[in-house]
Amino acid sequence: MPFDRAAYPTEQLLTIYQELLKPRLIEEKMLILLRQGKISKWFSGIGQEAIAVGSTLALNADEYILPLHRNLGVFTARRVPMGRLFAQWEGKEGGFTKGRDRSFHFGSREHHIVGMISHLGPQLAVADGIALADVLDEQKRVTLVYSGDGGASEGDFHEALNVAAVWQLPVIFLIENNGYGLSTPSNEQFRCKNFIDKGPAYGIEAVQIDGNNVLEVYSTIQRLAEDLRQNPRPVLVEALTFRMRGHEEASGTKYVPQELFAEWAQKDPVATYEQWLISEGLLSETARHQSREKIKEEIEQGLREADTLPAPTPDATRELADMYAEAPEQGRSLSDDSQPTTDKRYVDAIRDGLRQSLERYPELVLMGQDIAEYGGVFKVTEGLVGEFGKARVRNTPLCESAILGAGLGLSVRGKKSMVEMQFADFVTCGFNQIVNNLAKSHYRWGQNADVVVRMPTGAGTAAGPFHSQSNEAWFTHTPGLKVVFPSNPHDAKGLLCAAIADPNPVMYFEHKLLYRSVSGPVPDAYYTTPIGQAALVREGNELSIVTYGMGVHWALQVAEELNVSCDILDLRTLLPWDQEAVRRTAEKNGRVLVLHEDTLAGGLGAELAAWIGENCFEHLDAPVHRVASLDTAVPFAPALEKDFLPLQRLHDAVEKLRNY
Repeated sequence: MPFDRAAYPTEQLLTIYQELLKPRLIEEKMLILLRQGKISKWFSGIGQEAIAVGSTLALNADEYILPLHRNLGVFTARRVPMGRLFAQWEGKEGGFTKGRDRSFHFGSREHHIVGMISHLGPQLAVADGIALADVLDEQKRVTLVYSGDGGASEGDFHEALNVAAVWQLPVIFLIENNGYGLSTPSNEQFRCKNFIDKGPAYGIEAVQIDGNNVLEVYSTIQRLAEDLRQNPRPVLVEALTFRMRGHEEASGTKYVPQELFAEWAQKDPVATYEQWLISEGLLSETARHQSREKIKEEIEQGLREADTLPAPTPDATRELADMYAEAPEQGRSLSDDSQPTTDKRYVDAIRDGLRQSLERYPELVLMGQDIAEYGGVFKVTEGLVGEFGKARVRNTPLCESAILGAGLGLSVRGKKSMVEMQFADFVTCGFNQIVNNLAKSHYRWGQNADVVVRMPTGAGTAAGPFHSQSNEAWFTHTPGLKVVFPSNPHDAKGLLCAAIADPNPVMYFEHKLLYRSVSGPVPDAYYTTPIGQAALVREGNELSIVTYGMGVHWALQVAEELNVSCDILDLRTLLPWDQEAVRRTAEKNGRVLVLHEDTLAGGLGAELAAWIGENCFEHLDAPVHRVASLDTAVPFAPALEKDFLPLQRLHDAVEKLRNY
């Protein structure tokens, strides 16, 4: 293997050698510990160390790297303490995830490393967000993110490259092409010959390198990084390499033609570089032996440190608390009625909340399809681009997953983001980013996701199955998210301001039918409606209706039509919902009806009814009733849609409950 010394001094070449050797020796020790049962799983990078080591050493210490399973060299080259690494792999309290996640599923803000999730593709978009933050702050930095050849088949790969190309983000997408996605060879993964063939399709530069040549990796990434800092744009780098062990140790390597191991053994990145240093007179046999012994002692010391650390002690209170980042004290609450108000429509109140939040938080970025000059399909963001510019009010490609991932990347750099789904139905295209990346990041390794996802939702406009769904229950079952659903203009502004102020991911549902059909007094000044507090919008003593969103208006309508004296409790927040407010109204009236527009089976009403039955049973005078939409897709024809929605069934249920 040819190594080009270029102008590198001997000291630097030997430092690269030390960094290349370290992950190899750690891995050899980990394979022993795996057999001893001290660690539960191992994804080996033996044979691929030059990629992680060379690329990491080529970057500045404050530039983020997003590694995968086989990138131990990123952590060692960034000087992550060995004791803490071993504690992580052993599931100890002192690990980066406190025993909550395994192997390389963690990050370290101190070392500018972002942790992966098992789905492989989503971190590519997170890199976009980190790079976008640097561009917005006019910081001359690059971001490096890894992908395997198998993971590059995922839609996230396409979306992340496309967004980076459109926005000219300084991201190095480094593909480790080792010929296999677990056991599936490349010819069953893709038809193109090389990954560099993909670059021109996105309008980006593509470079192929020998991934086993540490100097070629180092010099190429260093050259590209220096260029991208001055001329921001994405670059695709394909590193050719080979995995000398299984995808993970339990999978073995029987599916790989054995002659490939002999062929690639001749290209071993550690052995070939070591032999070259010796042949050039830069490394003596004594120094080689001393280097290995020194690193082995560091490993043993790290293991001793990890051994002294305790295993995690179960503590439900701490576990629940760590799902969320601590929210700061919010601004003026809704109880302050002394401020001037203006009658506003629901849609205008949302726009007012966005505008004042953009003023309050210079780090806030709005992203979504057609939200800039066009103002969004519902004109919620109309006029904002003129006030705040296209850097902060950003049109996006149709890449829901990439934009949501970019929101997490912006959070990594301390920014806030609002992502508008054109319709709530389209969130399925970014579902993984929300429920597995945004929701779990803080719990896993302490990185909050300061992202608000606006969700225009609901039926009543004859828009059919794919523009009318009420899908809030998909997210109320996901710890780590907060879910809000305002029913009126006052709460629409207040809850949106609170959601943006909150450092956690918040799903903000806004009913399309309410945009221009309801108005009400809205304080002119900035304020927040506290997340997690329900509101009693009507009081009575015959029964209680617990609801939210459009259900509040239906409940008010039916209460008037039937002349029923009832509490109508607007939950406003669906996760975490206000248990004490529900308890108070249930115990007061003894008859409870839970109403929502979402379909009946598995809806939030089932959770509410179960909780009331368990916690308020002694005070109930009747079974808890649920009223919801039919368990079908949302039909298009107006007559069918009217029958699908729960309004008529609500009349019957209220009469039945009051007469029980």
